[in-house]
Amino acid sequence: MISLLRKLVPKPILSFYHLALAKTAAFWYGNPSEKLIVIGVTGTNGKSTTVNMIASILQEAAYKVGLTSTINFRIAGQEKLNDLKMTMPGRFWLQRQLARMVAAGCRLAVIESSSEGIAQHRHAGIHYDAMVFTRLRPEHLERHGGFENYKQAKLEYFRHLERLPRKVDVPKVIVVNAEDEHSKDFLNFKVDQKITFSASDAADLHLKLAGKFNLLNAAAAIAVTTAYGVARDVAKAALEKIEIIPGRVEYVREGQPFEVMVDYAPEPNSLSALYETLAAIAKKRLIHVLGSTGGGRDRSRREVLGRMAGKTADIVVVTNEDPYDDDPQEIIDDVAKGALEAGKILGRNLFKILDRRAAIHKALTLAQPGDLVLLTGKGAEQAMVVAGGKKIKWDDREVVREELGKIVNQ
Repeated sequence: MISLLRKLVPKPILSFYHLALAKTAAFWYGNPSEKLIVIGVTGTNGKSTTVNMIASILQEAAYKVGLTSTINFRIAGQEKLNDLKMTMPGRFWLQRQLARMVAAGCRLAVIESSSEGIAQHRHAGIHYDAMVFTRLRPEHLERHGGFENYKQAKLEYFRHLERLPRKVDVPKVIVVNAEDEHSKDFLNFKVDQKITFSASDAADLHLKLAGKFNLLNAAAAIAVTTAYGVARDVAKAALEKIEIIPGRVEYVREGQPFEVMVDYAPEPNSLSALYETLAAIAKKRLIHVLGSTGGGRDRSRREVLGRMAGKTADIVVVTNEDPYDDDPQEIIDDVAKGALEAGKILGRNLFKILDRRAAIHKALTLAQPGDLVLLTGKGAEQAMVVAGGKKIKWDDREVVREELGKIVNQ
């Protein structure tokens, strides 16, 4: 019913409704972002990890911090995983969360800021002080109507920051990835301070987190926290303490003779970066469990993901992810088609299993000592979304633990 109304209501009216809702929510909760230093993080990849790294640095510097991300929510040390299946929650929820941060004595808030949030004006009631741009790659193109529209949605956060009045004694800051080809566009705004970063800025760190992409995320976190007075040695100490980011290159170890890793990596660029990291990890075979999302996300990525898995993994298990109202079997068939094109043979080193739990069980039973089983697409997400927007409680990591227990006890 709601999706039908969205199609019937003219876009200008819908846009005004979302904007009015955002302004009302901010007013209702007393404009909490005015009482915080608000750091936004946007980009295609790395947002959630960067948000968590920034918060960790600020906590190391003895600040009370709040955060919202795809992975988790935090208010002054109290943390929970994001069970909403939304990167940037609804206006009233988000403003209430900001108000709770203020009530808890938080000085800073770090907000993962998505392109979807722009479409519904979720940013409108938030007085940002800094925006961090991680990187830009093709994603959500069907939803936004092309790459340029997607890029403009990201840039709107920076236009929003430029338009906002400067808070007393709080500089407006832009932090941009110098390695990204679109960096000049994201630097082209009038603010108090513009900072660029690259992976080399974090080369001296000894991170427990694997991957060059995490060096880039760490460099972004150092850059923005330095702008707000945190010493680099404090930032370094904080980043080197981080052992895991939930659902990001996270191992699940229950004493099994092979490794199991869970990672989000829902689209080709993040999966490519993950594969690059895995290439440096010793293993016998790579068994990859993956799918692709529905709900109007890029259909074109399905075969690409399958082709990448088919070329890189020794065994590919294609399964359900978050179909929304799309036919889950059709999604699986599209992904499997890519794997077949890459040379995989159905029933031998390619399996299509609709039930995600059964697919995970299959991968674990195929694993031999020294192998690496990789699960991508969901990370630490706490739900699977099926037809009608119904959410099924889910956590890849917990399912792996349960299925490993069954295998051990067989």
